[in-house]
Amino acid sequence: MKVRDIMIKEVATLDVNDELSLANDIMRLGRIRHLPVVEGQRLVGIISERDLFRSSLAQALGYETKATRDLMKTLRIKDVMVPAVVTVSPDTPLCDAVRLMLDKKIGCLPVVEEAGLVGLITETDILVHYLKICQ
Repeated sequence: MKVRDIMIKEVATLDVNDELSLANDIMRLGRIRHLPVVEGQRLVGIISERDLFRSSLAQALGYETKATRDLMKTLRIKDVMVPAVVTVSPDTPLCDAVRLMLDKKIGCLPVVEEAGLVGLITETDILVHYLKICQ
């Protein structure tokens, strides 16, 4: 089985110049934990819930929700994203992708073909697939 067989093909993305508050809104509303960051069609980074928590220290310091949101509007995705993204191709064997996620301790892998983002595979996708074959 290959990554292409279970990857999500319609992936929500962020632009490097989007406000951090947009990432927060998308993650909350969409109940997603990882957002690839693109510049045009090219994958240039990734942002996770963990990155959001780290960058919204104002909330941890006791600022009210509005103040935290105002702070997040001043930050751009490029300021907090992780630029060194571990990726796989659609033809990567699923077992190799799972092993890579475990070795790197990451929860998702953007799927890239010729530097363009074509999908995303997450821990949840793998668990759903496992559940299907167990039944």
